[in-house]
Amino acid sequence: MGPHFSEQAFDFLEELEHRNNREWFQEHKPVYETELKAPMLEVIEAINAGLSDIAPDYVRPPAKAMLRIYRDVRFSNDKTPYKTHLAASWPRQGLEKAGGAGFFLQVGVHGVMVAGGAYSPGPAQLRAIREYLLEHHAEVRALLTDATLTGLAEPFDGRPLLRAPRGFDAEHPAADLLRVRSWAQFALMPGDAALNADFVDRVLERFRALAPFIELLNVVLAAATPLAVETGTGRRRAAGSRP
Repeated sequence: MGPHFSEQAFDFLEELEHRNNREWFQEHKPVYETELKAPMLEVIEAINAGLSDIAPDYVRPPAKAMLRIYRDVRFSNDKTPYKTHLAASWPRQGLEKAGGAGFFLQVGVHGVMVAGGAYSPGPAQLRAIREYLLEHHAEVRALLTDATLTGLAEPFDGRPLLRAPRGFDAEHPAADLLRVRSWAQFALMPGDAALNADFVDRVLERFRALAPFIELLNVVLAAATPLAVETGTGRRRAAGSRP
């Protein structure tokens, strides 16, 4: 029997939706620690064991892979302090802070999301992908339409631009892909999938299908060096540029 979550965990998350405040959370924090945090770390550990065969460069210590339940409310109109789901991410080693693609898992009462790719690549990363597409769009299309992936994932959307990005030919054979802004794939399951003993197996099945897509993205994204990333986001001027 593989690690999974309990009904008590989902009871906690359902209550948190209605009592999302620090007083209630602190009173019930022991439940969070035993019924949510501890099982999530066990799930991550089991997923790591599977990733060691599927994609070993993405294995990550559970405590680093698990995302905090505390929300960053500094720039949000929604000031509720806690997320009402659990989540974990597995970026590729060496690309954790450089905008690389990776695996992602979100667990909540209303659904489980298994995802992979680069949801919101920065300007430098997005340009690297688009330049790659100019010569390799057929390879990328083959991955996006692979039956193993399409049988498990939602239809690829990519939040496309309305027109070709500046500097790219609107008539290019890859024009539709050049407009894509989000290079992530999503596979959805009902929330109660997380309550079953085969939960990790089902997540790994989807990670296995996503792995070739993620790995291809990272071959491209690794070429966007930290300097290029900072220049693309305006955090560092290009070498030789005037202030």
